[in-house]
Amino acid sequence: MIYTKDHLYAGLDVSTQSCKLVVIDTAINRVVFVDAVNYDTDLPKYKTENGARRHQGAGVSESDPYMWLEAVETVFSHLASSDLPVAQIRCLSVSGQQHGLVALDEAGRLSRPYSKLWNDFSTLEECRLLTAAAGGDAAMIREVGNTQRTGYTAAKIFHMVRHEPELYARTATLFLVHNFINFYLTGGVRVMEPGDTSGMALRQPATGRWSETVVKAIAPDLSAKLPPVKPSDETIGSISPDLAKRFGFSPDCRIDAGSGDNMYGAVGTGNVAPGIVTISLGTSGTAYTVREEPYLDPQGEIAAFCDSTGRWLPLLCVANLANGYNDFLKIYGLNHDQFNIITCKTKPGNGGRILIPWYEGERTPDVPLAAPVCFGFGLEDFTPEILCRAVLEGHILNLYDGFRRMPGEPREIRLTGGLSRSEVWCQTIADVFEAEAVPVEGEGAALGAALHAAWVWRKENGDAVVLEELVQPFIVFDEARRKRPISQNVRTYREQKALFSSLSARLLDRGGEDPFVLHSRLIRRHLPAL
Repeated sequence: MIYTKDHLYAGLDVSTQSCKLVVIDTAINRVVFVDAVNYDTDLPKYKTENGARRHQGAGVSESDPYMWLEAVETVFSHLASSDLPVAQIRCLSVSGQQHGLVALDEAGRLSRPYSKLWNDFSTLEECRLLTAAAGGDAAMIREVGNTQRTGYTAAKIFHMVRHEPELYARTATLFLVHNFINFYLTGGVRVMEPGDTSGMALRQPATGRWSETVVKAIAPDLSAKLPPVKPSDETIGSISPDLAKRFGFSPDCRIDAGSGDNMYGAVGTGNVAPGIVTISLGTSGTAYTVREEPYLDPQGEIAAFCDSTGRWLPLLCVANLANGYNDFLKIYGLNHDQFNIITCKTKPGNGGRILIPWYEGERTPDVPLAAPVCFGFGLEDFTPEILCRAVLEGHILNLYDGFRRMPGEPREIRLTGGLSRSEVWCQTIADVFEAEAVPVEGEGAALGAALHAAWVWRKENGDAVVLEELVQPFIVFDEARRKRPISQNVRTYREQKALFSSLSARLLDRGGEDPFVLHSRLIRRHLPAL
């Protein structure tokens, strides 16, 4: 292949389960290199399952940050062995799994050997203490734009302060995952950027200021351990001489500020203008949209994040999605195609039977000690057909129940993640969300990182380009799986959404209409059609 000089840009996505590298050529609008490392299978010495250390105890999810560096070096070595002219890569950007905490000492070594990940639920007590210190949930939302949740970083830091004070005392810098990778790439630059940082529950996204109330509640010296926050749309330094020499990068290759995987997932799906919603169907499920103005949810269920372009990215995240679905497939020995076939043997609405899929604690709603609930099932109803549809609808209804608080109406939903390749998942999302839904092919957050690197480098070198124009040629839709809402299904799901919401509210003691009345109504109207 012939590559175009001065038009190569790279994106790294250091996610929960894998590390991916993408290189794009903006002269020909093509992805020209892709490589990935799966932590479980490709780096077995770290003994991970789904990217986290095995046998950590209830609610604990941690990884060794050096595993991520080894994964980065592995994809770099594969890049160096390819025919791509690595020295012509102008800029590189990093997408990182959000909220993970990495602690370094003054010399740049890990002061805590493991990183607590986004799906670590062991900090519930810390969340309660911080919320009380701020004066309750409403006061906390005013302080940091969000409630305190176990997934966010603030409680992870407080957990370290309370339970590992000697490790905290040795810590000079507290990083998020992508900041740590940037530190490694640049040979020691310690900075943050607004997008990923807005998910720490330490900083008010709308004002861009650290919350003195929350910072001081954690530790009096915490502010000294938080790096400066630089703009998202600038570079932070050049690649380190060591990496340039070992892997063939030019010493002039710049490192973009980087951001969280959701911020770059938006870029990688073309969600760079208001009116589009991206739904990511991964281990967790997320839904987010770009806005020109910040949005603060009074209940704190929609996260108030900044994006990677100087705007805002209100975001919903549910902790349970592909994890429960994948476990279900293993238990019943099914593959994805078999699941689709079996599910289609039942009718939308599942005869009023609902699974609330809170398997391992849930983030939205905020139920760290949750357990799954089956509702409306008779003893004869636990068949593969009914259970398949219950799993499908339960996950999508759970996602929608949080999404209904999202501001604005989407004109299009763009789907990414492995489950977006499923016909039945795509159609059910279109029906439940009452919007056209289309899967986006390609490399997701890693592609978004590469596109962002190109955008930033060109701006800094006198060749400013509109991000939407840069991104558009790289966005490829799976038109064969584009789905439009089916009116009959929409009517059924409107009733089922009300039932799910009522059940959830009752379980959370939030009132709501009687779920048994709603269940009876759904049965009376739709049982003859089953």
